[in-house]
Amino acid sequence: MRETRPQDRPTATTTHGTVRGVRENGVAVFRGVPYAAAPVGSRRFRAPEPPEPWAGVREAVVFGPTSPKRPYDPPLDALLPDPEVPGDEWLNLNVWTPGPAAGGLPVIVWIHGGSLLHGSSAVPVYDGTAFARDGVVLVSVNYRLGIEGFGVFPDAPANLGLLDQLAALEWVRENVAAFGGDPERVTVAGESAGAVSVAALLTAPRATGLFRRAVLQSGAPDAPAPEAGRRTTELVARRLGVPATAAALAAVEPSALLAAQSAVTRGGNPLTGRDAFHIVVDGDLLPRDPAQALRDGVGSGVDLLMGANTEEYRLWFVPSGLTERLGRIRLRLALLKFGVPGATARVYRANRPAATPGELLGALATDLLLRVPLNVLADARAGAGGGTYLYEFGWPSPVRRLGACHALEIGFVFDTLAHPDVVALAGPHAPQRLADAMHAAWVRFAATGDPGWPAWDARRPVMAFGPGAPAVVEAPRDDELRGWPPYRAAGRGRV
Repeated sequence: MRETRPQDRPTATTTHGTVRGVRENGVAVFRGVPYAAAPVGSRRFRAPEPPEPWAGVREAVVFGPTSPKRPYDPPLDALLPDPEVPGDEWLNLNVWTPGPAAGGLPVIVWIHGGSLLHGSSAVPVYDGTAFARDGVVLVSVNYRLGIEGFGVFPDAPANLGLLDQLAALEWVRENVAAFGGDPERVTVAGESAGAVSVAALLTAPRATGLFRRAVLQSGAPDAPAPEAGRRTTELVARRLGVPATAAALAAVEPSALLAAQSAVTRGGNPLTGRDAFHIVVDGDLLPRDPAQALRDGVGSGVDLLMGANTEEYRLWFVPSGLTERLGRIRLRLALLKFGVPGATARVYRANRPAATPGELLGALATDLLLRVPLNVLADARAGAGGGTYLYEFGWPSPVRRLGACHALEIGFVFDTLAHPDVVALAGPHAPQRLADAMHAAWVRFAATGDPGWPAWDARRPVMAFGPGAPAVVEAPRDDELRGWPPYRAAGRGRV
């Protein structure tokens, strides 16, 4: 057995106590470090509080507990493995660093996705080794999920999960220097619901100054009025036969609460809609709609990298068989529901003559919910103090005909293509050169604010990562974008 040397067990001293990690693959790793007290007992459905200080040295080798959640329903559970770690101290984070002795390194704080219902910082694809190898301190964060984090009650704060993320960023501000990071060079990044969270944090007054750069992967600003979140909370309470209050739900057996939450939110998907949990405009942490606030110039001094995958919809539509099941009549009804102009649908159909009705709906929904709002936001930020950069990920996975689907780009960004969980989504022959290019762009952005291609301007440059070699494309598929009312309303449509 290999003897563990002292240099293999690095330590770092935080404001709450000293932690001891482990050196793996040439970098130092600290797992399960608490940034807030366990949100149980009297702290349930309350804003996060600082953790209790500890004496001595706390071991930080294994991942900390994950927020209560259920696995994804089949068949997504096989494509998106979601580890569960038992315990109450859900509010913890992990740090990958070249070493605590390093100093002044750029920092990325990663906020995971999962529809505010799934996911954790223990998901293997988020391993931060490659970032630390390349001189970036990577911090990945757990936060409260589902009704624990995003229920809307008359007797508790809204957006508790977002408050958790804010507390983690405050922890980073106070402690990341002990791990070799520069608190003045923090990038907050997230994918899917994590990106929606990042967009909200960009406009939260309390988050001002906590990060210098931001990354939105496959998620656009979105925070409805509290009524939208309250409906889901009330449906969960109704299934349980209790009042829709934090006090009443705190008395419910946790497994029963999870079961009711899963029953209410099951069905549909992020593109076609369902009863779901939301970050909401609460008048306190979020005083106004993040999408409008960002277009009005809030956060304009923060460098912003954002983009989406070409075929986001295929993660939900293909495994469920919706691409084949959906016929022309259901397509017409869906277009009416989404308010898609007939002329816009005809352009998409002309550009995809072989597409099934399900594939056509997926392309339209992807653009309506992601590419259009991201382009509109980029146009609004043109000339702002912070740089704005757009990308599109287009390499198609051969697994189950998933194509360039939602979440596929994460393994490329983190350079974790070899992990079995990434292989399950991308296959065994995903191009390492594309991962090298994409990962390097994220490293450059965290270090300098420039990922390596032109900032957004009237030419609308987009870095296309695949299907071939990475290349800048100006105004890709602009004929489709011009047909959307939000795009025209912003004064960006061109004839």
